[in-house]
Amino acid sequence: MMDQSRRNIIPDGFLWGGAVTSFQTEGAWNEGGKGLSIVDARPIPEGHSDWKVAVDFYHRYKEDIALFKELGFNAYRTSIAWTRIFPDGEGEVNEEGLGFYDAVFDELLANGIQPVITLYHFDLPLALAKKYNGFASRKVVDLFETYARTVFERYRDKVKYWLTFNEQNLVLTNPHLWGATLPEGEDPEAFAYQVCHNVFVAHAKATKALHEIIPDAKMGGMVTYLTTYPATCKPEDALANMKAKELLVDFYFDVFARGAYPKYVTRRLEAKGIMPVFEEGDVELLKENTVDYLSFSYYQSQTVRHTEETGQLISGLTPNPYLEKTEWGWAIDPIGLRIALKDIYARYEMPIFITENGIGVKEELNEHGTVEDDYRIDYLRRHIEQMKLAMEEGVEVIGYLMWGSTDILSSKGEMKKRYGVIFVNRDDTDLRDLKRYKKKSFYWFQRVIATNGEEL
Repeated sequence: MMDQSRRNIIPDGFLWGGAVTSFQTEGAWNEGGKGLSIVDARPIPEGHSDWKVAVDFYHRYKEDIALFKELGFNAYRTSIAWTRIFPDGEGEVNEEGLGFYDAVFDELLANGIQPVITLYHFDLPLALAKKYNGFASRKVVDLFETYARTVFERYRDKVKYWLTFNEQNLVLTNPHLWGATLPEGEDPEAFAYQVCHNVFVAHAKATKALHEIIPDAKMGGMVTYLTTYPATCKPEDALANMKAKELLVDFYFDVFARGAYPKYVTRRLEAKGIMPVFEEGDVELLKENTVDYLSFSYYQSQTVRHTEETGQLISGLTPNPYLEKTEWGWAIDPIGLRIALKDIYARYEMPIFITENGIGVKEELNEHGTVEDDYRIDYLRRHIEQMKLAMEEGVEVIGYLMWGSTDILSSKGEMKKRYGVIFVNRDDTDLRDLKRYKKKSFYWFQRVIATNGEEL
């Protein structure tokens, strides 16, 4: 007999689904008036794929959404390609691009699936990188606001859950993902913090616009959450871990939720003489436009040891010897997800949306036209169990999205790194027939959703 006290910890209306990006799924890279993005211009490592076809969601979205409905999804996260709306990032709006997302969102809604939409997922219009150096320029901040307002107006009746930037905490270590290249002679750290600030301002402008245009919509701020532990119980390692977490995660959530730079950042920047330029109104803009929920991707954890190394923003990250790893060397740590949820909720007491979680594995179809992916079932089950335990401890979680749904190209263009519960028949260099096949995990996840997480 089921323990009644443990029933229904996951509330009705909980958002179950999958998450992808436009560039890793859509293909049709030069169709429908789409312009080039920095992704299209990225060099392709040998043996990897480009994004010209991806998994052809652009032409197959109805087929895929039918599979998502069969799975029981009530939420699906993707991103809008800025280059489909404004091919060069500015200028005339492209009606054909707007129409494509109208069709996708209509199809999702007709199948009982809420679109969860990311405005920016590392795919800046190439023209804006070349002309303005991406988000290093306040001009691009303003153009981002124009793009955001355009899509909010268009989809105001269709999309209620939004995210500004995917994994915004990568901006300090990877400004190039925001189309920004370090100018010759500039201090790299000062430059990174200025780009970071500009992205915060763009985030706040989009949040303000959303609340004006779609008052019942919700905006989230998103990071990739790397749970970290001190490498040993030496106090120096504990302090190093605290400092790493401040710059990896807390800084961003503090700005998203509290609307101001925390002292542990401003003191450091002032001492180094690299405080970013705040234009008039920036302080008020950040303060007045906080988010409605906090969101993160979660894949792994690491440990942190004290080091005397300088020159690196975050140093001392080391693998955890107590954890098993994926084929790509990512530590599998379901308890780390619970720790993340408890920590975020203790700090902010805001709704939390897990918008990515999953495992990438090399897979091929067996003779029965499926994949016996018990390891994926085990991975997802253990993470959902820890999410439920955090919820029993009082954490408000509003949704769980697995990464992929269908197999998709990885962010580095690897088809062999498969995350989905639906196999897509192509590899890195051969498009094959792109046919979809249900893996064993498809039926497992279908049951999880049907029972609202009761049966794992």
